[in-house]
Amino acid sequence: MNEDTICGLNAVRALFQRRPEDVLRLYYTAPVRALAGPLCAQLAERRLPYRELPPEEMQKAAGTTHHGGIAAVAKPRVIPFLDIDNPPQAKLLLVLDQVGNPHNLGAIVRSAAFFGVSALLLHDTRLAAMPSDAVHRTAEGGLEYLDLYRTKDLARAIHGLDRHYRTAAATLRSQAVPFATLPRDRPLALVLGNEERGVSLPVLQACRREVRIEGTGRVQSLNVAQAAAVLLQTLTAPAPKSAVVTD
Repeated sequence: MNEDTICGLNAVRALFQRRPEDVLRLYYTAPVRALAGPLCAQLAERRLPYRELPPEEMQKAAGTTHHGGIAAVAKPRVIPFLDIDNPPQAKLLLVLDQVGNPHNLGAIVRSAAFFGVSALLLHDTRLAAMPSDAVHRTAEGGLEYLDLYRTKDLARAIHGLDRHYRTAAATLRSQAVPFATLPRDRPLALVLGNEERGVSLPVLQACRREVRIEGTGRVQSLNVAQAAAVLLQTLTAPAPKSAVVTD
């Protein structure tokens, strides 16, 4: 059986809170002994192993030097394919079109959890980052609070989602409208693109709208993780009174 190793105190705590039945064993170092204690107690009740390790052994057990002194080994999380006829019932579906850097994916997930996003759709291609130890660590536990879905054909999925969501892609193109003016009368599927190429053309053509973040123009754009945080914060702000529904 494949196993996931999840490192960092916040990520491990979120795992124990959200998926305690998936935890298989726990490793930790002496400096975090007191913090690991309640987690060890949970494993003791289930007769599962936990162990305090010296630094050199901890690195081997965690598989990384960036373990934060604690690592949990868990059953792998299964990410289902999106059913376009029965999509998640959410006010906001965050969609990532081949975001390739796992640290960017983790940062986006962290912002999504912070702002209350409940569902995330990933374009599952060879170019895309998928949940991993680096993603879990960067997300600081946020990954456990999102319902995850994937698709191999995002353009087709967007066409199907159009029956349930207002679909919008974040772009730099001239036809993109300021994101703050987007009507909020329907659930929104918001698409963010790859770090270098942005939203792919087939996916862009499938979306009903294009939106942008307004800035000074001194630099072309934000990093995709920064852009996600700005867009998600905007969604939590009061809706503009001038918003007009046109579709």
